[in-house]
Amino acid sequence: MNIKDMAGMLKQVQQIGQKMEEVQRELAKLRVVGEAGGGMVKVTANGKHEILKIEIEKDLLNPDDQDMLCDLIVAATNKALQESSRVAQEEMMKVTGGMMTNMDFLKDLNMGGGPA
Repeated sequence: MNIKDMAGMLKQVQQIGQKMEEVQRELAKLRVVGEAGGGMVKVTANGKHEILKIEIEKDLLNPDDQDMLCDLIVAATNKALQESSRVAQEEMMKVTGGMMTNMDFLKDLNMGGGPA
């Protein structure tokens, strides 16, 4: 490999790094919602897997239904995080042109995706 090829490759890697930083900023602004119980529990997350908001219908705030409410919160949270992962992965794949595998993507975001 000659110097020109290496310089071109380095420039390309640098550009991808800059694009990835931009995508990270955009993912922090992204909002996805996971719902459970027919929309009675809604959890909003961003593209960086951070839970931003939980909404619960007043009808569910009954001490006798605490177990059901907890289950719905977990279900809605998991749905929001799954959607966040899906959208984030799509955005990162656009930037990298498919060069990163799913596992690489998750490891790079410190979100798992492989053995610890």
